[in-house]
Amino acid sequence: MKDTHKAETADQRMSPSRYSELKQMLDGRRREIQAEVQGKMRGVREEGTWGGKLNEVLDAVESAEADIQEDIEFALVQMKSETLNKINDALMRLEQGDYGYCFDCGEEIAEKRLRALPFAVRCKDCEEARENAQQRERQLAARRGASSLFLDM
Repeated sequence: MKDTHKAETADQRMSPSRYSELKQMLDGRRREIQAEVQGKMRGVREEGTWGGKLNEVLDAVESAEADIQEDIEFALVQMKSETLNKINDALMRLEQGDYGYCFDCGEEIAEKRLRALPFAVRCKDCEEARENAQQRERQLAARRGASSLFLDM
């Protein structure tokens, strides 16, 4: 991020209307996800298990399906919780005046991108460049790994 932006406050960096819009959007998403997670956790407590089949007699296939469903439900709750943490971080960045600005180039992140991904920390162009660099690095690492297989022979 550009050093000139770090000393600025949210008021200096972004218009009050943009600040208000972004705060409402983040607060709304946070409430929505919190309600989903709390609802799922309440359901788990009421049922006593993720699948709710505690007192049922299950054959092997049903039991395996119930286990898979429990794993999926748990993974979804875990993902929602992680998203909630990212949104809370975004709200902290908003209060500090850093939210809505790219970590790499310092430019404003498009509102459309923030609505789709409210915890985005990079603009579209910088994120694409980062992903391309990571992909190239993975490809190089895979090639190095493949070439080392031949050296071991």
